[in-house]
Amino acid sequence: MIRLITFTGSIPVGKRLAEMAGRYMKPAIMELGGHAPVIVCDAVDPVATAGTSVIGKTRNAGQVCVSPTRFFVQEGIYKKFTEAFAEKARSVKVGDGLDPANQMGPLANHRRIEAMEMFVADAKAKGARVLAGGERLGNRGYYFPLTVLADVPDEARAMHEEPFGPLALINPVSSLDDAIAKANELPYGLAAYAFTKSARNADRLAEGVEVGNLSINNLVASIAETPFGGVKDSGYGREGGSEGLSYYTVVKNVSHLMM
Repeated sequence: MIRLITFTGSIPVGKRLAEMAGRYMKPAIMELGGHAPVIVCDAVDPVATAGTSVIGKTRNAGQVCVSPTRFFVQEGIYKKFTEAFAEKARSVKVGDGLDPANQMGPLANHRRIEAMEMFVADAKAKGARVLAGGERLGNRGYYFPLTVLADVPDEARAMHEEPFGPLALINPVSSLDDAIAKANELPYGLAAYAFTKSARNADRLAEGVEVGNLSINNLVASIAETPFGGVKDSGYGREGGSEGLSYYTVVKNVSHLMM
């Protein structure tokens, strides 16, 4: 007998499973796709923050549902951040993941290579600048470099479709409110990140960014001791932490009067 459905995967499949679960009144936990924004405020060190961001973006070659992808950088440090990010990205050594000299491994299959090529070509055609990467490495294996696109227009497919690969999109924003609005404009809400030195900004981010997981001044979306899950099309329910236990149990109220 099925007591609970828990699924980690794509939004279309998750919605189909949720529909089936509802038909039979089965509880479900849906951890679906994301398109994580990164908000970079102008008081931080742009070079150090770019270095941290590149390391986070190379994790599993960007094939992670919480991978930092849409970078919204305040105009005051946009140029320095973008240049530092691109320089660091070009130095990332890509190759066999079993070789400790390499910093980023391959993509999962040929479909991910095709997807990266499509996203880059589409963004370039619509005016984006390629600052690093952009083309497959060789013709053996599924190696694709960390690719950096700047000034990416909103209509580019990569800006509203999850790339699920080593693609970083960097755009300038005029203010924190502008950045939060950009972060929230997609139907995804799994993870988001921000870098700021201001406690007031941190409060504004915590209140305003529509995600299940917000990390400030780091790129760790969750740990086992904390709840993890999304909002909007990124799903519902939580795993991890003491909060996660409530989704795997049923509360039963027993009222017993002594006779």
